[in-house]
Amino acid sequence: MESLVSTEWLANEMGASDLRIVDCTRHLPGTGRDALAEYEAGHIPGAVFMDLADLVDAGAAVENTLPPAEKFASRMQSLGLGDGSRIVLYDDSAVKTAARAWFMLKMFGAHDVAILDGGIAKWKAEGRALTQGKEVLRHRHFTVWQDDKNLRTKAHVLANLHSKDEQVVDARGAKRWSGEEADPRPNIASGHIPGSFNVPYTALFNADGTFKDKAGLKAAFQGAGVDLGKPVVTSCGSGITACVLIFGLHLAGKDDVALYDGSWTEWGNDPDTPKATKPAA
Repeated sequence: MESLVSTEWLANEMGASDLRIVDCTRHLPGTGRDALAEYEAGHIPGAVFMDLADLVDAGAAVENTLPPAEKFASRMQSLGLGDGSRIVLYDDSAVKTAARAWFMLKMFGAHDVAILDGGIAKWKAEGRALTQGKEVLRHRHFTVWQDDKNLRTKAHVLANLHSKDEQVVDARGAKRWSGEEADPRPNIASGHIPGSFNVPYTALFNADGTFKDKAGLKAAFQGAGVDLGKPVVTSCGSGITACVLIFGLHLAGKDDVALYDGSWTEWGNDPDTPKATKPAA
């Protein structure tokens, strides 16, 4: 299974015994939208609902921190996602939250994971079937393991300011990155990690919500000054849209990419971390 699958592919695979479809929609606070209620009102047949708001480390100092491996595995087992499953993820979120689920599943050991190109919006636009209610699947074993090689901490990113071994790429909008626009969270500074590049996650998509092709994805990064021959660390507000950049780079054939999970929520809240701003042109 490819990492990105089409609605046509999914429609043809429906009913396969090893296929698991997952709605990973999560909305930002303040949108007034309820992802679970929307799922129950209409979802792709057979899809279970992954509650990304619950898939966090409740004891972490920074919001939206990745959960412990055991917690993640337990949640996956209860959803019926396990060893041997082909997992297709989709969302209906402005911040493309299926990429966060993809990153977690890959980090915690799932092998065959894909994102539905265009999400449920494209599925609906094509007039394909929807189901109401809540799907419940039989529990399956999910082998617990965790590979942290694609994770970076604040200490890593601070050290990188001097070593410059990795390029930091920020997925936030240009005005948030430059400091022209204040951070929406209280007590969080404006600006960006010094030396970081800005590739807003929205730059990776076509007008219909599908991902750009390989050439278009590469152009989005190279146009912002990113050298695709060197390692990358992605960041954003709280670690969600940074995963969109990781998935986009994966589609472009680049996998030496890591996530700074604390992202700007952690960096901008620390008075001792250096911050940079870019004057308006």
